Amino acid sequence: MPDLFSDQRPEAQWHGKDILHLPNAFDADASLRALKAVFDVSPLRHMKTPGGQQMSAAMTSAGALGWISDSQGYRYSPIDPLTGYAWPDIPPVLLATAQAAARRYGRAAFAPDACLINRYAPGARLTAHQDRDEQDVSIPVVSLSFGASARFRIGGQDRADPMETIILEHGDALVFGRSKRLAYHAVMPMKPGAHPALGPDRIVCTFRVAG
Repeated sequence: MPDLFSDQRPEAQWHGKDILHLPNAFDADASLRALKAVFDVSPLRHMKTPGGQQMSAAMTSAGALGWISDSQGYRYSPIDPLTGYAWPDIPPVLLATAQAAARRYGRAAFAPDACLINRYAPGARLTAHQDRDEQDVSIPVVSLSFGASARFRIGGQDRADPMETIILEHGDALVFGRSKRLAYHAVMPMKPGAHPALGPDRIVCTFRVAG
């Protein structure tokens, strides 16, 4: 398969050795059609934390495993608890884009079994956390961004470590792994604004090998 990023610009932007930002990396408008088909099967919803608080971002998943949160804790499940059925397949166009980004990072084989999808409305945020629910944390995480821009913050493996900010725009890909795989990261509160594709909202897909 040809490199999906071969004709794109600007060039890859490395943040240290273990974070790769690929601006304007893919045709996000076309990929949105595939995402909407996922929402038709497993709608976006606001999950609750184990403590009963409603999460800021609306979520769903695609792939063999989906991430869920409820009174029993955070975990992956093969069944969407909202529908009672398996999660929809990861759309091929999104899978191919994520795999191409992983190759640019240096990960030749990347076969994600989970695609977590978050929708952020103005004011929504993702507080600083580590991704520890996957079995093999040597495999990087790939994200694809749609809609309004976001301020992604990533630091180190200690919550108190300094964080840097990466601005993610419509059509950007981001890969982090190696020493940054267990880094604390966050999405700052979304500012009011509008994007031609999604209005005030932002959608991000994160691809992981969970099982």
